[in-house]
Amino acid sequence: MLPELFRVNLPLVGELTITSFGVLLAVAFLAGYQTIRVRLRELGEPTDLAGDILLATLVGGMLGAKVYYLLLTWERTFADPVAAIFSRSGLVWYGGMIGAMLAVAWVVRRRGQSFLHIADVAAPGLALGHAIGRIGCFMVGDDYGRPTDSWVGVAFPEGYPPTTAGNLRRDFGADVSADIPDSTVLEVHPTQLYESALLFVIFLVLWKLRKRPRAAGWLLGVWMILTSAERFLVEFLRAKDDRFMGPFTLAQSISVLVLLVGVSLVASRSRPRPDPTQA
Repeated sequence: MLPELFRVNLPLVGELTITSFGVLLAVAFLAGYQTIRVRLRELGEPTDLAGDILLATLVGGMLGAKVYYLLLTWERTFADPVAAIFSRSGLVWYGGMIGAMLAVAWVVRRRGQSFLHIADVAAPGLALGHAIGRIGCFMVGDDYGRPTDSWVGVAFPEGYPPTTAGNLRRDFGADVSADIPDSTVLEVHPTQLYESALLFVIFLVLWKLRKRPRAAGWLLGVWMILTSAERFLVEFLRAKDDRFMGPFTLAQSISVLVLLVGVSLVASRSRPRPDPTQA
């Protein structure tokens, strides 16, 4: 892991720390933006719409992710709202997805476009950006998995929080032997990399399917099915403190809902539609 890349001193600002997460998050947004531009160009549509989508995704996604986190950790939020709001923690994927979709829907409506059509255009870029963003999580030691003795295990001594026996027991309810001192750093599943690999595959699948002549919303449905299935499976290995339904997390419950919506979209939007790029 490499949480900090370097520091720079800027006039009026002072010392600024450049983190690997911040850099990869920027790369993720730019990769998604470029993917959307390429697809719009293929369709013969104005590519400047990609910039509007990028801005809406950035603002809506960040706000949605933070609001979701504040609601999920409501006890901490009420105990110290200022610290909760301005802490580094809080970039929760499903909250970001909801916020981004709402913001993009508003922008698309203002541009007189179909939301389902633009969602199809953006779907491969969403998967690619998500895949790159998860590498950023790995670099800073965030969103890791449960303890493991296997060869894939990775220790995060400076993670958020560090993968010590005490943190894993106290914060995530992990099954760690009481004989292991709290300060011992343990290896855990690098679930960030598991997700990243699966999301890159999802991106390739969506990119392959992008020209298939289907009604607007079909590719969005495929993205929802694949992404929710990926998240549902990886959650079994995640170190989480929100297993409110036995072994299942809140994210898995949301994944089931997203998957059902995706299945409905795919089933209802599967009728062929002429591809304008083939005309």
